[in-house]
Amino acid sequence: MTEAPSAPGAVLRSRVRPVREPPCYAALDLGTNNCRLLIATPQGGGFRVVEAYSRIVRLGEGLSLTGRLAEPAMERALAALKVSAEKVRRRKVTRVRAIATQACRIAENGPDFIERVYRETGLGLQIITPQEEAKLSVAGCLTLLDRSHDAALVVDVGGGSTEMSWLDLKAARGGEPPPMRAWLSIPIGVVTLAERFPEGEAATEGWYRAMVDTVKAEIDAFRRADPLKPVFAADRAHLVGTSGAITSLAGMHLDLPRYDRSRVDGIWMSRAECDQAAARLLALNPSERAAQPCIGPDRADLVLAGAAILQAVQEAWPCTRVRVADRGLREGILISLMNQRSGKRRRRRGRSPQKMTASAA
Repeated sequence: MTEAPSAPGAVLRSRVRPVREPPCYAALDLGTNNCRLLIATPQGGGFRVVEAYSRIVRLGEGLSLTGRLAEPAMERALAALKVSAEKVRRRKVTRVRAIATQACRIAENGPDFIERVYRETGLGLQIITPQEEAKLSVAGCLTLLDRSHDAALVVDVGGGSTEMSWLDLKAARGGEPPPMRAWLSIPIGVVTLAERFPEGEAATEGWYRAMVDTVKAEIDAFRRADPLKPVFAADRAHLVGTSGAITSLAGMHLDLPRYDRSRVDGIWMSRAECDQAAARLLALNPSERAAQPCIGPDRADLVLAGAAILQAVQEAWPCTRVRVADRGLREGILISLMNQRSGKRRRRRGRSPQKMTASAA
C-alpha cells in the first residue's frame, strides 16, 4: 500500500519491495485535456513499461471563459486519478512523481483542487512551471533527436498551452543532452484554441486559417529574435512534435486500422505529408472525424486545433521534416526519477574507495 505523502507536491514513496524485485517508478501527468500514468522499471540505459493508463478528462473545459475549474471537469479528473492511485498501490511503486500543468496553473481554484486530490486519492500533485514542463518534454524525447542535424525544435502541444524548446544539437558533446538555447510557452493549446474558435456545423478553410494565424501572432515576436533562425532557414534543423493531436495526425497519414504506438512513435513526416493529413481532416465533418480509428469521439473536436498549432510552428520555423513522438512529459519524469536513484548509488559507491585510498596513504 503506497504511503501518503506528507504534503501535496511531495514524491510518493511505497513500502520496501521484496528483495530481487526491480524497483517500480511511476509518472503521472494531469493536463488540461488528459490524465496519463506510466509505471516502469529500469532496464539498461532506459526503462521497461509495466503499465500505462490514459484517460481524456478535459479538466480545462470552460476554463478560458470562467477562470475556474468546473465541478464536472474536476469530478472526471478525480475519477481518473483514483484509478491511477490504485494502480500505483497495486504495483508497489517505489517512487511516484505526479504533476499538474496549465489548467491548474491558471485556474483560480487550482490550488484548492490540488488539496482535494490529495485528500481523496493520496496523490500529491505538484503544479510545475512552463519551463520545467518544457525541460521534461525534451528529456522524454531525447532518443528521437537526429544528431546529424544542427538543431531541433521540440513542440509539446498540450490542452491549455504549447511549449517549444530550441536545442543546439551541434553543441552537444558525445551522448550528452544538447543544450537548450531558448524556450517559449504560449497559453494556447488544443482545448483553449477549439473553445476560442467553435467549429459550427462544418469546418472551413477560413476557420482553420484563422486558428493558424492566431497561433502565429502569439509566437511572431519570439520568432524574429530566435537565435537558431538561420539554422532553420538553411534547413539544417528538424521538429519533434509530441501531443495526442500530432500522433492522431500521424495515424491518419499511415491509414492505420487502429492506433498503434509502435507504428507511430518515431516516424518522420514531411511538411507536405503533414499538410495533406490536415487537409484530409478538414474535409471531414465532426462525426466522420470521430469515426476515424486514430481519432475517436474524444478528440474529434480538438484534432484540427492541434493540426493548426503544428502548421503555425512549421510556417514560422520552416523545415522539411517533423518527427512524431508518442512520448514526452511522463517519460521525462521517469528518466529524472531513475537518474536520481542512479546518482545516489554512484555517490555511495564513490565514497568507499576514497576512504580506502586515504587509509592506504
